[in-house]
Amino acid sequence: MKLDELLTSEAAGIVDGALAALRRAHVKGYENAGAAVTRDRLARLYELTVESVRQRSLTALARHVVDVARARRAAGYDLREVQTAFNVLEEVIWKRILAKVDAADVAEALGLVSTVLGAGKDRLACAYIGQVAGARAPTLDQRALFSGTDGA
Repeated sequence: MKLDELLTSEAAGIVDGALAALRRAHVKGYENAGAAVTRDRLARLYELTVESVRQRSLTALARHVVDVARARRAAGYDLREVQTAFNVLEEVIWKRILAKVDAADVAEALGLVSTVLGAGKDRLACAYIGQVAGARAPTLDQRALFSGTDGA
């Protein structure tokens, strides 16, 4: 199975798996928000992850996570709680990739998903910390990660 096919056909199961993992983590903010709200938030993060992988662009995800940082901080979430949501989604996607993506495509698939969610977590942390500090925190320049490989 190719990554794009997996991301489409396994969408509901991936989001449900991430929701179950987040529940097991007992993250106070998400427990207080309730399962339906939390599932919607995970689904939106998943949609943007898939879009970023397909388009090889982090723009929409980056905008979203800045909004998430503002909203979650205002609601009393700490950064660890929000990062946990990214982590559980990433873990569920990895497991599906390892189980279903063609062996020759696994490394690239894991790299794409990890790059997208890693960039999202970086932007989230910078936005969150910037709010706490009252200034914009710098971010990593990750453009080169999507420019290709040298064939090595």
